[in-house]
Order: sequence, then C-alpha cells, then structure tokens
Amino acid sequence: MARISLDPPKTLSYRIATRFARRRYGVMLDPGAAVGHNMKVARSYALFELGVERWRALDRGLKDLAVMAVAASIGCAWCLDFGYWETTMNHHVPAEKIRAVPNWRDSGVFTELERLVLEYAEAMTDTPPSVTDEIVARLSVHLSEAELVELTAIVAVENLRSRINSALGLTAQGFKDRCEVPAAGGVAQPAGQ
Repeated sequence: MARISLDPPKTLSYRIATRFARRRYGVMLDPGAAVGHNMKVARSYALFELGVERWRALDRGLKDLAVMAVAASIGCAWCLDFGYWETTMNHHVPAEKIRAVPNWRDSGVFTELERLVLEYAEAMTDTPPSVTDEIVARLSVHLSEAELVELTAIVAVENLRSRINSALGLTAQGFKDRCEVPAAGGVAQPAGQ
C-alpha cells in the first residue's frame, strides 16, 4: 500500500499531466500521482524523463535489461511491473529475458554483452557501488565511450525511479497483466509463449 495519497490536489498542471498519462499509458501512473503533491518536483521529473527518452547511443534492449536489473536489485514492485510491460510490449524485448533478469547468473538466455550489462547495473546499484576497473574494461570491449556513459546514466536514472517508488510504497499497478494472453480454459499465459 502506498505511503502517500495517490489523490493529490487537482491543480491545472496535475490535470494536464493526468490527461497526458492517460493518453500515453491508459491510466495515470502511480508515481505521477505521488509526485503530484509537489508540482515543482513533478514538472522537473517529467521534463527530465522526456529528455531521457531522447538518449539513443545505447541499444534499447540493453538499456531495458539494465533498468530491470536495477528494479530487481532494489525490489521495486512498481518498476518491475511497468518495466515488464514496457519492455515486452513497446520495446519488443523477449519476455523470457525479462523474466530471467532477477536470476540472470543462472540463466542461459543472455549474451556475453547482456551479462556484462546486468553485472554492471547491479554493481552500480550496490551500496556503496562495487563497480571495478575490470568490469568497465570488459564492457569497453563491446561499447563505445558514448554507450558506456549512457548505460551508466540509465542505471543511475533507474536507481532514482526505483528508490522513489519503493520509499513511497508504490506497488504493481497491473501493467504486467496487460501482457497476459488468455489461454484455452481461461488461464492467462505470459505473452510470447
């Protein structure tokens, strides 16, 4: 249960944000409702996220894996729920890979580069961070400096998102359920199976 009301004052700015979110996602996102209690924070956060969407140096699938690794490390239920939906439905990352992220070390579905990205995301998320020269050197074999900077930045961004959402007690909002395809007999199966 959220630790803050998800019913902020209905200012003009909040109503505009709600309309934008509903048009884009079908519902108002709980993090948007939570930060709606402070519209200066909400506006800054929204502008920042719009800027993040324009980052294009690093492969989208690698960014998605890094984001999900951070959310899993922190244990952000909202981020895992929304991330599963966004990566499988909008970015077309195989659901099998997204489901395997929390236990990536034991999974055979990832490439060498994907494993390095997951390791790096976890190392950055550790408190204190446990990034080493060795992991950066291994990543640098596969990534340009621009890509490495973008990977580092997206991991930091997801730490911000996941830590805010976790601290405010935000839980899954049902996005993953939108990916489920009803099977014969009425039992839902994950998309892509």
